[in-house]
Formats: sequence, structure tokens, C-alpha cells
Amino acid sequence: MEDTKSGEINKAFSGDEILENGAETHKTDFQIEDITSNVKEHSKIKRIVMSSLVWLIHIVVGSYFGYATHYYIREYNNHHCDWAWPKDPTYCPMRFCSGYGFLILFLGFIYFGLVYYKIFKPTIGRRFHRQYMVPFDKWWMVFSRQRTISAILFAILLLALAIFLYFETRDEPQKLTSLVAPCFFILCGYIFSTDRSAIKWRVVITGITCQFILGVICIRWSVGRSIFECVGNKTATFLAFADDGSRFVYGDNIVNQGVFAFAILSVIYFFSFFISILYYMGVMQWVVMKLGWILAQILGTTVCESVNAAANIFLGMSESPLLIRPYIKVLTASEIHSIMVSGFATVSGTVLAAYLSFGASPAHLITSSVMAAPATLAISKLYMPETEESKTAADNIQLEKTEDSSILDAASNGANNAIPIVLGISANIIAFVAFIAFLNAVVNWFGSLVGLDFIDFEWLFSKLFIPLAWAMGVPWDDCDEVAKVVATKTIINEFVAYERLGVLITNNIISARSAGITTFAICGFANPSSLGILIGSLGAMAPNRRGLITSVAFRAFVVGSIVCFVSASFAGILMQEEEESRVYERILSVMQMKNVTIGIIESQ
Repeated sequence: MEDTKSGEINKAFSGDEILENGAETHKTDFQIEDITSNVKEHSKIKRIVMSSLVWLIHIVVGSYFGYATHYYIREYNNHHCDWAWPKDPTYCPMRFCSGYGFLILFLGFIYFGLVYYKIFKPTIGRRFHRQYMVPFDKWWMVFSRQRTISAILFAILLLALAIFLYFETRDEPQKLTSLVAPCFFILCGYIFSTDRSAIKWRVVITGITCQFILGVICIRWSVGRSIFECVGNKTATFLAFADDGSRFVYGDNIVNQGVFAFAILSVIYFFSFFISILYYMGVMQWVVMKLGWILAQILGTTVCESVNAAANIFLGMSESPLLIRPYIKVLTASEIHSIMVSGFATVSGTVLAAYLSFGASPAHLITSSVMAAPATLAISKLYMPETEESKTAADNIQLEKTEDSSILDAASNGANNAIPIVLGISANIIAFVAFIAFLNAVVNWFGSLVGLDFIDFEWLFSKLFIPLAWAMGVPWDDCDEVAKVVATKTIINEFVAYERLGVLITNNIISARSAGITTFAICGFANPSSLGILIGSLGAMAPNRRGLITSVAFRAFVVGSIVCFVSASFAGILMQEEEESRVYERILSVMQMKNVTIGIIESQ
């Protein structure tokens, strides 16, 4: 009945109404076409505006660079190159770590990246990679893995190492002592490996070789040393800006007195604030992914552990696993072990300023973290080789994205996220220093009963590290003091160790080379409190793997310490006493200037 009525109603429409309905339909079509046209027009206008803005930025940058060049030629030639004849800035050495030289490097780096990613890679790079690099990589994988070829390549590597060591140590043969520690730890790795038959020696040899080559570039090569000194100094300068915030909140008196929790640890808020912004912008993920890809290609390790090792150059042991958090629950035991080793063998940028305030060399701290990246993968695979099949690959991994809604939200959350880090560091230092003081008192009481008043727990424990200090290349006269610092780092933490190293440096108790070796040896988070922190953080990210995480934790703790000791040994071979003396003279002069400033302020 209703259908009939509906049909009658439809038939009841007049011709004019039908025409009107048709017109409305055509009008709707016209409206859709208009909307589409408007969207296209708006998109076109947006592209024009963005292109114009980009070109305007390039014009402004080019104009600024041109005027800076003109100013540099005029002012530097008139005031800084009076000794040059003829008066020409080309005769003057340019300092690339400051002023106009740093501007050239900065802009050159930016525009090189733009040219590569916007022009070269889309046009030539991809075709070159597809036609030449991929076939060559496949051929090399087959060719280099032949037993005879591998033996020849290994022999060439040993010959090159022997030649280098001959020329490096012929005037100072005592440096060869530094080879004792790496050889000993590699032997221990084979003896105590979880599965000797599964050890991939190609990964181990390649990783340790990369660690040594990075040491040569960063320590022995003058250009590389200058680059890392520049990076270290710029890092120290950047982190020093946190001092302004500390003074505003806590006051000049507390900061000038150097109160640890307020003057030193406050930089963690600033660095976490900055890293969170970079993380929101995707910069950190991009950098870490690229470095992780390089490590994976060179060493043949899996993508997750490679990305985590790269992230530990910049981030801490608790922050780095956050980048791969969704995959931790499916990682193999060897991969989890490798991730933990990377955390124990490096330090984060958030705490660099604390170490710098004690007198540590910024270049050595950064070099140590860079050298540790391939070494953690190599040595961890020696002590716990891969026996399972990885469930992650480079083509299916996506780094964890930020949950922040804006840059301001990221900045605020970054500063807030530093609160538990600062509190955790403070709490652990208080607790462990107090506990060691208790053990010292107990052992000293027993010693005093037999006339040995000088004995305490730290004294006894440090004696175990004297052979290690000698094996890393420390001169015998300094071994006892260096062993105490290494023992302090192992049973308390690296903060207290760097503070005690700073006392040795300031009072000129140990040589500059010994101070440099010690800086590398204690540049890691391998201490009892970090052991609990890392177990807790990884366990919270993957509760189903907590048992496995706990079972490999202590082995990773030991292996992480070994990575630092191997880096220190290579540094012992490559360091020059004269160069190290100049480095620590500059550091001491800066520290003395700070002390003088504090003294003047306090006297007023």
C-alpha cells in the first residue's frame, strides 16, 4: 500500500518540478567541480607560496654569507693578518672551529645535504645504487666469504696492523703494553662464550677493527683530532648555557659553590629539553636510523641492535631502547644482550657537562662513545653469539614516533622527563657512596685490629684493577691511582670516578697520558645502580621478556666494562704525551679561571 502511494506521489510531480530537480542535480555537479577546482587552485597557490618562501630563505642566507665573507676579508686582513705579506686573507690560516670558518662548515654541511637528497639521490643516486652498488654488494658477499679469500683478507689486516704499530711505537715501545688487554679480553670472550661454534668471527674482527680505525682518526690523525676537539668544545659550550637557567632558579651562590645536585645535574634538564624537540621534529630518528644502517651494513648485525648502538652515542641507556620499543618483545636473547652492552659501554649527552666540570676532556668523551658503537656489537657477539633467527629486518622496522602534540609540548615533556633521571642519579649516588663508606669503615676496623689502619674496602678492591691498568698501557707509577678510579667507577658510578680523576688531574698526580686512558676506561654506565635501572626500564617495555633480560644482565654489565677497557687500550697506543699535556693544560687553565671567578665573587 505504501509502495503504491509512493508511486502515486512520484507520478504527481509536475514537469516543472522535474526540471527543477534536474537543475538542482546539475547545480550540485557544478558545485563539486567548483570545489575541486578551488582545491587545486589553493594547492597551486600554496606550492607557489612555499617555493617563494624557500627561495627567499636561500636569497637571505646567500646575502648574509656574502656580507660575512666581505666583512671577514676586510676585518681579518686589517686586524689579524698584519704579519702576512702581501696582506691577503688567503695567506692566513682559517680557524674552522670558530667565526667565519665555522659558518662555512655549517652552511656547507646543510647545502651538501640538500643537494644530495633533493637533486643527486632522486636523479642519479637511486639508479647508481640499483645498477652498480646492489650487484657489487651481492658479488662481494659471495666473494669475501670464501675461506681462502677470508684468510687472505685477515692476513692483509694483520700485516697492516703490524706495520702501523711498528711505526707508531718504534720510539716508544712501552706503548705495546696496551695490546695486552684487548688480546686478553678476546681470549676470555672465546673461553666464556655461550656458544663458541656460533661465533661469527667476521663480525668480531670487523667491529674491533672499526673501533681501532675510529681511534686512529679521532686521536692520532691531526685533522680528525681537531674535528673531535672542535665538536667536544662546541658541545661543552652548548651545555654550559644550562648554567644561566641554574643561576636563575637556584641563585649564584649555590652554582658558584658547585653544589652537585644543582650546579652539575641541572644540565640534564636542558639537554633532555633539546633532545625532545629534535625527537619531535624527527631529526633524532633520522640520524639514528642512518647510523644504525651504516653499522648494520658494515658489521652484518641486525637492524634493531645496530640502531640502538648508534642511538647510545647521543642518548642514555634508558632512552635509546625507546626508539625500538615495539620490537623489544620479539628480540632474540643475543640482541637483548647486545642492547644492554651498548647501554653499559657508553654515556649519554645529558651527563657530559657533569664530567666536563670535573676536568675530563670533551674530545675524549665523545671519541669514546663513537668508538664504542661498533665495539659493543662486536664484543657482545663474541661473548653471546646469535643462535636464533631475528624477527626484525631493515625493511619492516619503524622507529617509535613521538606522542607530543607540538614543539612546545615536546620541550616541556623533555624537561619534565629529566626529573626522574636527576632524582635517580642523586638517589643512587647518595645510597652507594654511603654504602661504600660503611664498607670502608667495616674493613678499616678489622684492619686496625691487626695494625693495618690504612686498609679499607676501596683499597682492597682497587688492587684487583692494578694489573688491568697496566694492561691498558698506564705507566706502572700511575697504576695504583688509576686502579682506584676504575674501582670507584665499577662499585659506585662514573660520576664519583670522574670527580676523583679530576682531583688527580688538578694536583698533577698522574701523567696526562694516564689521565686520557682513564677517561676512556670509565666512560660508561657499567655500575651496580645502572644495572638495576636498565633491567627495570627494559622490563617495563617488554614485561614478557623480563626473565630473559635479568638472566643476561650481569654478563652484559661485564662485557660493557670490557668495551670501555678495550677503547682505553687503543687510546693508550695512539695517545701522545705531548699532545695530551697540551690538552690538559688548557682544561686546567679553564678550571682555574672558574675558580678565580668564584673567589672574586665570594670575596665581594
